[in-house]
Amino acid sequence: MPTNHNLQLSVLDQSPVPLGRTPREALQHTVELARLTDRLGFTRFWVSEHHNSRTLAGSAPEVLLARLGAETSRIRLGSGGVMLPHYSALKVAENFRLLEALYPGRLDLGIGRAPGTDRVTAHALNPHNQFRDEDFAEQLMDLRAYLRDEVVADTIHARVKAAPFVDTVPELWLLSSSGQSGLFAAHVGAAFSFAHFINPSGGPKMVELYRERFRPSPELAAPQANVAIFVVCADTAGRAQLLADNLALQMLKLETGQYTPIEAAETLNVAALSADLRARLDYHHQRIISGTPDKVKAEIGELAARYGVEEVVAVTITHDYDDRLRSYELLADAFALSSAPAGPAQPAWALS
Repeated sequence: MPTNHNLQLSVLDQSPVPLGRTPREALQHTVELARLTDRLGFTRFWVSEHHNSRTLAGSAPEVLLARLGAETSRIRLGSGGVMLPHYSALKVAENFRLLEALYPGRLDLGIGRAPGTDRVTAHALNPHNQFRDEDFAEQLMDLRAYLRDEVVADTIHARVKAAPFVDTVPELWLLSSSGQSGLFAAHVGAAFSFAHFINPSGGPKMVELYRERFRPSPELAAPQANVAIFVVCADTAGRAQLLADNLALQMLKLETGQYTPIEAAETLNVAALSADLRARLDYHHQRIISGTPDKVKAEIGELAARYGVEEVVAVTITHDYDDRLRSYELLADAFALSSAPAGPAQPAWALS
């Protein structure tokens, strides 16, 4: 069972665009946050994929990761995740092989199968996508074959390989908020990440099922899992509560079809909500861990114990960027992460 002494902390950043900010600013904040968490000692920094969104700026993880690799030196970088049904398995393999060549031993290829957008936009991305499990499974097997340079007689893999041809491969992760992708991960011997920040119900059981059905692969001998959750850590309990309420309200707005940017927490008026909406707000708080550092540390440890994992991925969205930065700084201090001195990142070729 994991303890706070060996618990790893990672980051999933969605490049949020708060009210009054621009996508360009949001992406610059992601770059700055990657630099900070690299210095603070976080394990991974993942970026997400969303389309046709005015509130989240990250539409192409592989492009953003190329920049982040040049800005960091030790943190693992990855997609949280690439929505595989939109794309060719070969092209995804090539994108991440190229990243792996640039930043060897630091890449995670996180794969999802949700649209990451509305169905109209998903159709525009791939008009042939029918969202069928069997199609995703076939794509996943193709992706694995390209990453491994498998030669399969009488198939495309006998003739086509993913370039560039390098001697390391990115770690393969499957991401899920329902558990179905956990079964796919178990079948192909990949790692598994459960999105508690999307679905706070049933996750521990899904991770347990993944472990039970895991089949070792050349890349992963034993099951490996983590859990992602919204985290808001602040210097005072009052500030943390305000920021968490504001984040829960943003989820409530999205749930009711209000696709608007997150507003300043100071504009929040929970008392003005109806009893039904306050009940939904309480539900969304299940997707968030919030409070002062000691409280957050204890609750993250409890969450990790429920899931039986040794890694928790923190997702933090606030209106004010300083609150977001401060939350990660407090987390690093609470868990005594190993920080590194600030300095420019080394290019990949200087590390070999």
